[in-house]
Amino acid sequence: MNKVILMGRLTRDPEVRYSQGDNPMAIARFSLAVDRRRTSNNQDGQTADFINIVTFGKLGEFAEKYLHKGTKVTLSGRIQTGSYTNKDGQKVYTTEVVADEIEFAESKNSSSSDMGGNGGFTPQAAPTAAPANDGFMNIPDGIDEELPFN
Repeated sequence: MNKVILMGRLTRDPEVRYSQGDNPMAIARFSLAVDRRRTSNNQDGQTADFINIVTFGKLGEFAEKYLHKGTKVTLSGRIQTGSYTNKDGQKVYTTEVVADEIEFAESKNSSSSDMGGNGGFTPQAAPTAAPANDGFMNIPDGIDEELPFN
């Protein structure tokens, strides 16, 4: 099983590109600073790992619109490895997390960065109707444009 769950802060704004072709797809790349648990034998003094993340499609568009440097998120996905030959003819190995779910990990008011509010995004179809008395309030018509997810 290849499943990764991370919580951390973006170290930079997402870099977004669109694929070529009839149906261009958003491809967003960013890195996440993930705190390490502190141990008494932490030799190098590093307290965070910097992990490269990539997202595709609707999740890439979500990252472009709502994620910024300093945003604290929780994400899940899978580890992907690869390699390529650089300009100097040397083989370079890569490791990144392909995210398939991203959620905000703190409210807008608890951070100095503008994150667009609490919530998250999973690129799956949402249920069409919620059961009555489920604890959620109804959102009036016409306010959809202000929500960070649809």
